[in-house]
Amino acid sequence: MKSSSVFYPEQQLMRRATGWALRLKVNPTRIVIAPLPKKWGSCSTDGVVTFAEDLATTEAEFQDYVIVHELLHLRYRSHGRTFKAMMTATVPTWRALEGRSRHSTEGLPALSQPQAGEVSR
Repeated sequence: MKSSSVFYPEQQLMRRATGWALRLKVNPTRIVIAPLPKKWGSCSTDGVVTFAEDLATTEAEFQDYVIVHELLHLRYRSHGRTFKAMMTATVPTWRALEGRSRHSTEGLPALSQPQAGEVSR
């Protein structure tokens, strides 16, 4: 029998995000999986964390990078030193994963520079 994550990748992503929220000791108002054609995730000032629905079909390591990045914005709004230190402590390969994320934006308009609270594609 196949794993349920094969049939319900978005539910698996939701469980993964909830697990990370517990580990990071952050409490998002809501976690949403939605179509996000130009970015992998975002974090609003009111605590709603949104992930692109197609993030669910990417490799687990990349999912962790995006999930941790967005959840850390609940605590650190900017990409400052503390934010980067927490990323390194939590997802040591985050810089390489970030590079792959940006690489996939080649050919897109320049608006894909991430703002605080967003991971662009």
